[in-house]
Amino acid sequence: MNVTARVAEELRISEAQALAVLELFEQGCTVPFIARYRKEATGSLDEAVITAIRDRNEKIQELEKRRAAILESLSERELLTDELKASIDGAQTMTALEDAYMPYRPKRKTRASVAAEKGLLPLAEKLFSHQLDNFDPLAEAALFLSEEKGVAFVENALAGAMDILAERFNEDAEARHEIRKIFARKAVLSSTRSKSAAQPDKEADAANYRDYFDWNEPAAAMPSHRILAILRGEREGFLTVSIEPKEEECLSVLKRMFVKGANAASRIVADAVTDSYKRLLQPSMENELRGALKKRADAEAIKIFAGNVREVLMAPPMGQKATLAIDPGLRTGCKVACLDSQGNLLHNDAIFPHTGERQKSEAARIILELVKKYSIQAIAIGNGTAGRETESFIRALGLPVIIASVNESGASVYSASDVARKEFPNHDVTVRGAVSIGRRLMDPMAELVKVDPKSIGVGQYQHDVDQKELKRSLDDVVVSCVNAVGVEVNTASEEILSYVSGLNKQVAGQLVKYREANGPFESREALKKVPRLGPKTFEQAAGFLRIRNGKSPLDASAVHPENYGTAERMAKESGCSVADLMASPELRSKIELERFVSDKAGLPTLKDILQELAKPGRDPRVAFEPFAFDPDVREMRDLKIGMVLPGIVTNVTAFGAFVDVGVHQDGLIHVSRMSDSFVENPQSFLKPGQQVKVAVTEVDEQRKRISLSMKKRDLEEPGEPAQSAKSGKKR
Repeated sequence: MNVTARVAEELRISEAQALAVLELFEQGCTVPFIARYRKEATGSLDEAVITAIRDRNEKIQELEKRRAAILESLSERELLTDELKASIDGAQTMTALEDAYMPYRPKRKTRASVAAEKGLLPLAEKLFSHQLDNFDPLAEAALFLSEEKGVAFVENALAGAMDILAERFNEDAEARHEIRKIFARKAVLSSTRSKSAAQPDKEADAANYRDYFDWNEPAAAMPSHRILAILRGEREGFLTVSIEPKEEECLSVLKRMFVKGANAASRIVADAVTDSYKRLLQPSMENELRGALKKRADAEAIKIFAGNVREVLMAPPMGQKATLAIDPGLRTGCKVACLDSQGNLLHNDAIFPHTGERQKSEAARIILELVKKYSIQAIAIGNGTAGRETESFIRALGLPVIIASVNESGASVYSASDVARKEFPNHDVTVRGAVSIGRRLMDPMAELVKVDPKSIGVGQYQHDVDQKELKRSLDDVVVSCVNAVGVEVNTASEEILSYVSGLNKQVAGQLVKYREANGPFESREALKKVPRLGPKTFEQAAGFLRIRNGKSPLDASAVHPENYGTAERMAKESGCSVADLMASPELRSKIELERFVSDKAGLPTLKDILQELAKPGRDPRVAFEPFAFDPDVREMRDLKIGMVLPGIVTNVTAFGAFVDVGVHQDGLIHVSRMSDSFVENPQSFLKPGQQVKVAVTEVDEQRKRISLSMKKRDLEEPGEPAQSAKSGKKR
């Protein structure tokens, strides 16, 4: 089966679809471009499937590359028989391929190879083949004694022969397959406290893993977060971990395969089987299973992280409003930045509303003046230290503006970055941080693309997973989100432009330089003048770049320039201009799409064009809704069991969701308390940034743990209502 057929079969799509996608990748097309503008070729496959085709093809190519290398090695060493070649060619996974190759792999010196050098291979063969005969192993072994070769005693000869057999059993592909199946189905992960964890100077850190000091669980059923937590505990030296099934079951399978009789030779072979399993096969299979569990846990954690990042990037933008941003602080004061509707810094200042009444009064005066002077429409307040106190201070001023708490995660990373220094070379990190907070309210995506997604604070064990796979997955998510929304080419930063389909940092930099030197682009066609932005790059990028008030109204839409002619034909046959067609639902309703089908535009593309004519450049993000915490709850000590509070979901994991209720410590809604009905996947139920109502079920100030619930009975039990935050009494 060829690569394309295998990809198609595994992903349950047609071979024609898989071939079309792979050919488009070969032509340099990107995932967003293929999904949006090549629907006729792919049968309207979405980004998830197109990405899966790319990834699976790469894995198969890796397998084929390894297969070719193995065949070349075997051929060079004159070991390649027809039977072995058939076995190598027939391997459909990397594991099966390596199993087939294992007996022939060049090895460093082993106990078996040493025994073979001593001439004991024939003895091993005789022991194995004469298990049903009247065979005397001691007498036979005596024939192989050699002082010169270091085989002085019969016991030495038999031990060497057993080493040869043990290695042979370990390298047997069928044996490995059978033991691997037992490990996969029945292995139990056990963890205990390590000796070093009991040392007085390490007890505090070891306490983080006390749940796993005596833990046993079937490995196949373990959730990803628990696998990663236990493996981290082992890596940090606090846990001792083993992963294996019952030894007796594995030995029973191996003995059925290799032990054929009940004579003296059979007993020696049985001992070799036991040695093979304990010394070679069991450690090998445990390492394999560890790798498989880690890979599964990584994939799940990366999937959760990527999903959370998508939700954060696609959070509702407030839009272009003059904004006053505050990076709050207590003794050091609050840094204030005034931004225009485009996010440009107009003014910065510092206020001290939490260091005394006089300073508070002065801070109020400054804020009122700034709001008036810069026609401020919204105030963004970071949710870090003193965030709630600062929010209360601002709300008490009674200003007729939007007031919102903004998640600061990653703002400090941005403020100290090269990007921030380049943007604000004459301002310190506090000013940059305040600017970032304000811009996050205006357009979360445009600001968050400037920081590493790992710094956004929505991951699960992100530092423990495969960093290469994590980066690729997060990059895919950022690219997907940026291109789903589209980018205003005349105002976009170099950072967000670099994620546009077909562009990279170099081309994005050239585009910004050209824009700064020549003024705003008046049309998409003008993009072709940018150095390094060649025809292929233009093809991939143009549809995702927006130009408001350009020469053509289509430049502000997601209609690709290659289809402008089709849209213009629609307008011409409707007896109007493209702009008229965009403005009139009645005119659009009369268009018969079948009349415009061509080689370049089939019905899927024509439907997309019509949708864009109706809502050109429509932002897929939901509408912005201001959010406010309960004003009477600011610290953990303010929480009482039974309170019902508004909150913002900050992170979703495999075991639940974390919610900010405004007390500087997120609470956890365990998956079992998310709903009255069973929730299998927390991510399908809650999203980062989602506004929720939660009931407080437990508060542990010492351990800084808050337990929350969204169950109906906890939010308001009939006949026994929950406590309100304001009164702390039943209502």
